[in-house]
Amino acid sequence: MVKIVADTTSGILAEEARKLNIAYIPQIINFGEKSYRDDTEINNATFLKMLAASTELPTTAAPPPALYSPIYQQAHENNETVLVICPSALVSGTIRSATVAAQDFPEDDIRIIDSKSIGGGLASLVLQAHDWAKEGKNADEIESGIMEMAGREKNYFVVDTLEFLHRGGRIGGAKALFGSMLQIKPILKLENGQAEPVESQRTQKKALARLIEIVKAECPHSNDSYLCVMHGDSLEKAQELAATFSEQLGIHTVRIFDLPPAFLTHTGPGILGVSFFTLD
Repeated sequence: MVKIVADTTSGILAEEARKLNIAYIPQIINFGEKSYRDDTEINNATFLKMLAASTELPTTAAPPPALYSPIYQQAHENNETVLVICPSALVSGTIRSATVAAQDFPEDDIRIIDSKSIGGGLASLVLQAHDWAKEGKNADEIESGIMEMAGREKNYFVVDTLEFLHRGGRIGGAKALFGSMLQIKPILKLENGQAEPVESQRTQKKALARLIEIVKAECPHSNDSYLCVMHGDSLEKAQELAATFSEQLGIHTVRIFDLPPAFLTHTGPGILGVSFFTLD
């Protein structure tokens, strides 16, 4: 048996994870001296209110290793192999925490995967791993399948401002856009696990129109693309994007994921993103 472990950076809701029996780990949000788990102690609506009222930006912390230990212990007792599918190691310390916790279980088969992804793309990988585990695939098959699939992901974002990425240190190669161009609406991509610039537009409307062109050109017109839309406090625009893609690409189901507080801390509200997987 294979146990799948995910975390809130995937955008999968805690209720869905529990229903699917996916072990689920929070990220930690810090406002001043107060810390909150983003699975049970703070939700998006509360986070956004606190963000608007705060005089300084919140920070995030990876889940402490101790949160993984009970999951590993239960897997040990059930004789299960554990697959922990983590967000990109370049934007989160989650993979480090999962690895430290695994050191207390040296005899167990615990595999920690750097997805090099985050948000909806990470969710797609986790849900596919869950489906394969239900089908009875073994750990080697699931791990190799997820790594192969992760290598085909395309992940694009339109952010309202680069300020949050810059101040949070997650800006990657997009730092070249920062400075006098704070008013632009950049299109970024997640490449090799970090944010890289694609191009910039003067308005969000133009940036989203260009994003649609990019997705239509690169995304397979197939449900096997696992196309999804992500957003931070922009549900209506996310729904419009999903409807456009469904109609123009002939994809029946385009899932929409709310990006969690740990994500919005570093991007700010108003972000819209798209993830999909090429077929080769």
